[in-house]
Amino acid sequence: MDTARRARRERLLIVGCGDVGLRVLRQLAGRWTVLALTSSAARVPALRAAGAVPLVGSLDDPGTLRRLAGVADRVLHLAPPAAQGRDDARTRRLLQALSRGAAPLHLVYASTSGVYGDCGGARIDETRPTNPANDRAWRRVDAETQLRRWGRETGCPVTILRVPGIYAFDREGGHPRERLAKGLPVLARADDVYTNHIQADDLARACRLALLRGPAGRVIHASDDSELLMGDYFELAARLCGLPPPARVARADAATVFSPMQMSFMNESRRMDNGRLKRELRQRLRYPTPADGLLAVET
Repeated sequence: MDTARRARRERLLIVGCGDVGLRVLRQLAGRWTVLALTSSAARVPALRAAGAVPLVGSLDDPGTLRRLAGVADRVLHLAPPAAQGRDDARTRRLLQALSRGAAPLHLVYASTSGVYGDCGGARIDETRPTNPANDRAWRRVDAETQLRRWGRETGCPVTILRVPGIYAFDREGGHPRERLAKGLPVLARADDVYTNHIQADDLARACRLALLRGPAGRVIHASDDSELLMGDYFELAARLCGLPPPARVARADAATVFSPMQMSFMNESRRMDNGRLKRELRQRLRYPTPADGLLAVET
């Protein structure tokens, strides 16, 4: 690290500073200078109040990204791709902007476990080939490919976290009690699929550790220790929250109840091994299972 960088606090750029980004910001608690890219000027006061230095710019408008070149020592890329197509143009524009200055010391990208497609309930590690089953997952594969290539070309270490379902009691739209309150059913046990989970604060810690310890070009599963069928996950949440358990429906009838996007999740079953998370990032999960984390709120 050069003398100028040693003389000041680390500067982290969070791209896509939503719920998880704000949790990273809180965990850093002023130890780093955190810059947060936002496409909404209305979010500037809230980001500033949370302790970030807001930068207004949009990954859909490359002209607004010029100031990102060389602005930070490390980059945390949490921004999702656009909603259509198989390519992630947003990641391409971000990398073009970063390439105009000195390469960061590290870049971490939060991808999705959906890149694997259906694994038939198998337990998988990071050597499993990707097999995206829809455009949403293809966009993530494209982003990963771009980032790893850019890392090799620039010498910037890039670490990719593959993230399953994120939950937290205080995460808007990210807790099963909201779906349970609507009375939505789950698949019958004979038709059910394995799903994977990570509590949002544990994911934020994984992001921080990856920025410091993530090996270059490495993929790491940011997943907890649980191996739960989807229906069992919602039944667990119902018990913990004092709500009625969800009804069960056969897969043959599910398409009449669920949206096409919901059905896409019910067509994929896998159990993610998180050994690299523990060995390479040396993370000790605070919430190793949803039973530990569904009612937890960190302060």
